[in-house]
This record gives sequence, C-alpha cells and structure tokens, in this order.
Amino acid sequence: MPSSQTAGAPPRRQRMSQDDRRVVAGTMVGTTIEWYDFFIFAQAAGIVFANLYFKPLDTDSPGLAQLVSWATIGVSFFFRPLGAVIAGRLGDRVGRKAMLVFTLVMMGASTALIGLLPTYAQIGVWAPVLLMVLRILQGFSAGGEWGGAALMAVEHAPVNKRGFWGAYPQIGVPVGMILATLVLFLLRLSMSPEQFLEWGWRIPFLLSVALIVLGYFIRSAVSESPVFKEMVERKRESATPLTQLLRTNKVQVVLAAVIFIGNNAAGYLVIAFLSSYAQKTLKMEASPVLLATLLASFGWLVFTLYGGALSDRIGRVRTFQIGYVLIFAWMIPMFLLIDTRNIWAYGTAIFILTVGLGLSYGPMSAMYAEMFPASVRYSGIGIGYALGSILGGAFAPLLAEALFKETGWSGSIGLYIMGLCVISFIGVTLVKETKGVSLAADTEEQAEPAVTH
Repeated sequence: MPSSQTAGAPPRRQRMSQDDRRVVAGTMVGTTIEWYDFFIFAQAAGIVFANLYFKPLDTDSPGLAQLVSWATIGVSFFFRPLGAVIAGRLGDRVGRKAMLVFTLVMMGASTALIGLLPTYAQIGVWAPVLLMVLRILQGFSAGGEWGGAALMAVEHAPVNKRGFWGAYPQIGVPVGMILATLVLFLLRLSMSPEQFLEWGWRIPFLLSVALIVLGYFIRSAVSESPVFKEMVERKRESATPLTQLLRTNKVQVVLAAVIFIGNNAAGYLVIAFLSSYAQKTLKMEASPVLLATLLASFGWLVFTLYGGALSDRIGRVRTFQIGYVLIFAWMIPMFLLIDTRNIWAYGTAIFILTVGLGLSYGPMSAMYAEMFPASVRYSGIGIGYALGSILGGAFAPLLAEALFKETGWSGSIGLYIMGLCVISFIGVTLVKETKGVSLAADTEEQAEPAVTH
C-alpha cells in the first residue's frame, strides 16, 4: 500500500505557493502554445491548404487534395517518437527544464515560418514540400514537449495532488484551442472568405511568435524538477535511458500508447474534423461553428482539471474508465445531433463529448509518471505518448473523411472511435493502480511492469 507521503515527493500543501504557481504556469504555457500551433494547422488543413498547396491533385482525382491536406496533420506524428527519444534521452540526462525551453522555441519557429510560406502558385512543388518539412519539425518538437511538461508538474507536486497538478499541462489542449479558435473567429468576422483564403489565414501562424516570447520567459523562471536534482545528487541518471527503458519497461510503454489512442482520436474530431465537416459538408456558417468550438473548449478545460483532481480521489484507472465509457456512449448520439445542421445541437454535441475527453485526459500526466522509474521516466512517458498519438489522432481526420465518403453515414466515424475507446479501456484496465507510488530517484519499484494479473 503506498504511503501517504512517499520519498522524493514534496510535502503535503493545501494551497499553491508563488513558486508552485510558476511551475504549473510554466508547464501549461508550453503545451498551450504547442496545441495552439497544432490547432491552427489542423484548421488550415481543413479549410485552406487543399486549395493553396495541393490543388493540382484534384485535376485527375477530385477530392484528393483535401485528403492529402488532412494527411499533412498525420505525417508529423511519425516524427513525435523521434522527438520523444532525443528529448527523453537528454531530459533524463541533462534535465527536464532545458528540453522544455528547446522544444518550445522549435515549435514556435516552425509555426511562424508556415505563416510566411509561399503557395503552390508562387513557387510550385517546393511549396507543399516546405510545408511538410515545417510540419515535421512541429511533430519533432511536440514529441519532446509533452513528456517534459508532464514531469515538471507531477514531480514538483505533493503526492496527494499529483493528478490535479498533472492536469495543468493537459489543459494546454483546450486553452490552445480557445486561443486559436478565438483568433480564427475574429478573423472570419473581420474579413471576407476571399481575404481569409488569400492572406488572413497567415495571421494566426505569425502570432505564434508573441506566444513563444511569453512562454520562454515563463519557462526560464521555473526551477528544475526536484526528482531530477535528486538523480544528479545520487548520480543515478542513466547513460543510455532508451536501452534501459526497452530492457525493463517495454510493457509500460505499450500500455501508455494503447491507453491514449481512444482519447487522442476523439480529441482530433474536435480539434480538426468536426469544424471542417460542419462548414464544408453540412454547409453551416463558419463563425457560429467556431464559436461553438470555442465554448466546447472551455468545457474541455474544466473537465480535464476535474479529471485530474478526481483521479487523486478515486484513482487514475477508474477515472480513465469512466471517461472512455462516456465517449463510447456518446459517439452515435453526437453525430445524430450534428447532422441536424442546427448550431445549438452542434454546440451541445461537442460540449458533451468534452466531458469524456477531460476525464480520460486529465489523469494522464500523473498516471504515466507513476508508471516509470525516475531514470527513464522522461523517455518512457514521451515515447508512450508519441506512439499513442500515431495510433490515435495522427490520421483520425483523414480516416473520418474517408469513412464518410465511403459510407455516406457519419455514424461510421462514431463506430471507428468507439472501437478505439474499447481498446484503450482494455489497456487502462490492465494497469495496476498507480496513485501514490513513489517517484523518488532512489526507488526502482516501477521497474517491473505495473500490470494487473
């Protein structure tokens, strides 16, 4: 039975100090910027890129340009594991903080350059090639970003607040969506569709520069993880964390990936597919759809924080299970509501989805950190998360588009997500409850697979 106060964990605190708030702000700001960048790319892939970068593909095969545009979202996910491996290796050896600053700057720079990228009409085939290169850099930096942010929050947290603190980097998804959707909403209100297609879509990408500057100063003020400091003092850092990880913790990596796929795929419906589906297929007006997405993002934020806090009370596994049951049960009703073409029904449908998304996302940082020993923790959670995103959200918009074109029934997309939720539910059920285990550098109790028998 885990003790209420384990070694290597900060003491119990009822309220956050100024340093505590700086830590959670530092972990949240990077994931917020990451997901702001990813969200505006996903929106552009659904609305803009097909016409500006891949239009020649429609000459012989109508609709192919849009499918390829969706595929650009997924390509970057294949480079997330590489980013996780490199950032994990360095993060487990030189520290969490340095890698957080590095990945933040790389993500922001690649996003801003997309805003300056010439179109196919201007430079020909080099335009889509350069777009893909910048998207790959986004994926690489995102692969290293999340693991470091999650560990900074969880390893600083009191043992009885790990779920809640660990939810702060998680709410970077809805906060990033709020920022991106608000910017897109204001742009669509202030200019014509022709102006947005011609130059307005670039503005959200260029605004990323301001976010990077803000994030850099916030993260630079955050102290290094106390667990990593303890590792350095004890000289316990692994010379080859990846080799050690694959030798002793393969099962945890696989489980971490499996646990994430259902949430990530369902999340990418909200992030990318549903807004485009409503505007391009159902012919709903862009501004109300974006406003509905904005309101749903607030729901996602609240339920993610609640999911983290709930996991501190009832456990990580049970909270995940509840979240996946809710997503599974809502999929078909959600598409029935969306297909009414009523904006209130659309907003209600995606808002209710965020309840399950939050409960199956909020506990993730704490659970993943508790599944791995300190010496390979950064590598383990980063690689597991990256692999889960490949299997889950990487091609979810593309597969959703293809399923709808093949069947003509939006419910087929719901069945696809329901299948992934079943897989993730089984995966999380196989994990032995992690709440309260020691994160200290002097224990290797997580080295054996934390799996129920």
